[in-house]
Formats: sequence, C-alpha cells, structure tokens
Amino acid sequence: MSILINKNTKVLIQGITGREAAKVSEEMKTYGTKILAGVTPGKGGQEVNGVPVYDTVKEALANHNDINASLIYVPPFAAKDACLEAIANNVKLLDVITERIPVYDTAIVLAEAKKQRATVIGPTSVGIITPGECKLGPIGGNNPDRIFKKGAIGVVSKSGSMTNETSWLLRQAGYGQSTAMGIGGDVLAGTPFPDALMLFEADPQTKAIVMFGELGGTYEEQAAELIKQKKITKPVVAFVAGLFADHLPKSMQLGHAGAIIEGSTGSPQAKKKALRDAGALVAESHHEIVDKLKEVL
Repeated sequence: MSILINKNTKVLIQGITGREAAKVSEEMKTYGTKILAGVTPGKGGQEVNGVPVYDTVKEALANHNDINASLIYVPPFAAKDACLEAIANNVKLLDVITERIPVYDTAIVLAEAKKQRATVIGPTSVGIITPGECKLGPIGGNNPDRIFKKGAIGVVSKSGSMTNETSWLLRQAGYGQSTAMGIGGDVLAGTPFPDALMLFEADPQTKAIVMFGELGGTYEEQAAELIKQKKITKPVVAFVAGLFADHLPKSMQLGHAGAIIEGSTGSPQAKKKALRDAGALVAESHHEIVDKLKEVL
C-alpha cells in the first residue's frame, strides 16, 4: 500500500499553463502519473503536454469525473480561491506547491478542508511520491528513480530539498520508501507531522518512519506527544535541522515562514529532547539517520 497517492490517483493541475507547472506536468506524465486535466481561467481549450485545459474545476470534473487529486500551482494571490474551488467540487486531496500564501488565506482553506473532509498537503510542498506508482509535484525532479525506490520507509519532511536528500540517503543504504512527502515549512501546514505519522502508522507497507524537522513551530513536539502516548507504535527516526539558531541573537529574523521560536519552544534542542524523551531515535547528523534505522530494522 502507501499513503495518499497510488497508481489509481487521477490528477488535476490547477495553473497548468504556467511555465513551472507545464514542466512538472511533463515530468509527472513521464513517471506514469495519470494527469487527466488542467485548469487555468481564460485558457480553456488549450493543451499542455497533451493534457486538456479547462476554465474551471467544475468543467474539468464534468469531463473527467474520476479526478481525485489536485496539484495547486497558481500564484499566491490566487491560491486560496483555487483551493476552495477544488474543495467545493469534492476533490479530496490537494497538494499545494505555491509559496508565500498569506497565513490568513491558508487558515481559511484548512478550515474549509476540515469541514469537507479533504486533505491538504502544503503550502510550499515539494510534492508527494509513491515510488513506481505516482508522483505529484517537482519531487524527485526529472529522474525520480535515481532517488526513490519502492520500500518500507515512510519519509516526511518540512524541507523540500531534504525530502529528496533524505530519500536518496536511504536508497544508498538499501532502503526504499512507501511514500515520501514534503509537508512544507509554513506556519500552518495542511498535514503537519502528527497527521503524517498517523497516516504512516495505518499503512501496512510502512515499517518505520523518517521525519526531517526544522527549527520553529511546534509540530515536532506534537509528533513527540503522539509517540509518547503510543499512538505511533512504529519506529520513528528524526532529524531536526537548524541548531545554528541557538547561537543567534534572539531578535534575529530568519526567512523561513515557519521558523518562529518563542522562548525555548520551537528551538531545535527542545524538539530533539521532546522526541528523544518520547522514544523516537534522534539523529545528531543527517547521515546518522541510516545508523538509527539499522538499530530498529
């Protein structure tokens, strides 16, 4: 099995006529992802890499009623409306690639998604991949097979680039992935670490979980609480980046949207302690992730 996406995932790309979305759509098709339609208002009737483009999500679904996932690749000012349009038309999985979406807009989207029981990954997601079956977004670039292979390790990361790097590290050591996903590093995440861990916990293919965290926010601490409560019974190997922040002035501003530290809350050291105390295996350096996995597999 896998989480969220598989060979039966049928994809809509909102914003498909943009340069980056068009490029990624070609990579996804080459990988075998089933892209049924694209949407860009005012550009209905066009095609992008053989994918028909419609003006609205409703029109796309009228012609392809088995669409069950949407990749959101629209500018920040339009992202909220794009997401709400997909949710209103009963699309149950949204992977939001867009960066710099206002926090208030994200809050509105997540509230509506919860009401309609839709799952949102992102914003600022690098994508999701179930090796050999489906990929959403730019994850893995134009040669995902160099990084990912089917296996039993679930990978979840705040960092887009480190979703790839961590998966490549695992592959070099002989471990494949059930699903790898970039949840994004914004203040609000549609599927934060606790939710991602619960999905992997329920997946019989996944035997262990690797979590790449970062400074700021409390999602890592929330994940630690789940582990402590034994709601996550599978081994969790965690790495938390950003130890340099402990040596910076407290007033220092960092560019990462979710890199907010209040007192000790959100600091890398606090996250590592919470995870370690809960029973997760915490790697002190990135390459040590493999050593920690070998301890439990």
